[in-house]
Amino acid sequence: MTAHTDPTGQTEQTRPVVPGDLFARHQVITGLRALADFLEANPGVPVPEYGETFDVFARTGDDTSSAALVDHVAALLGVPVDDDRPLGGHYKAAKSFGRMAYRIIHIPDQRRREHEAEMSYRANIRLDPDHNQDRDQGTGRAA
Repeated sequence: MTAHTDPTGQTEQTRPVVPGDLFARHQVITGLRALADFLEANPGVPVPEYGETFDVFARTGDDTSSAALVDHVAALLGVPVDDDRPLGGHYKAAKSFGRMAYRIIHIPDQRRREHEAEMSYRANIRLDPDHNQDRDQGTGRAA
């Protein structure tokens, strides 16, 4: 776990507020409340048995400022940061609210580029159309 730091030197009071962000934020909060009201009023509508996670990806321009945003949100949530970057992973913080969770995630630029490179081959890989049928019939044929 990592201590909360803000290498940009900004505090909650000095971070700029972007009006478009306020509109999107208002729409998300209003939508969440409307969804909760709908689910409460309609008990026959199924919900995920184990809850759901509200994922937010920190995309603030560079690794340093994105990690600082995760640090800031982790401090507000009162949770430690989970730093998997040394293992090629992500930098994240999460808090559960009952069966619901909020998670903020920073994907380091290097990891994102690696993932995009791996996925660039995806369109070139095709399974044998008979692969699943043969496997289900136990013929032992490989694709």
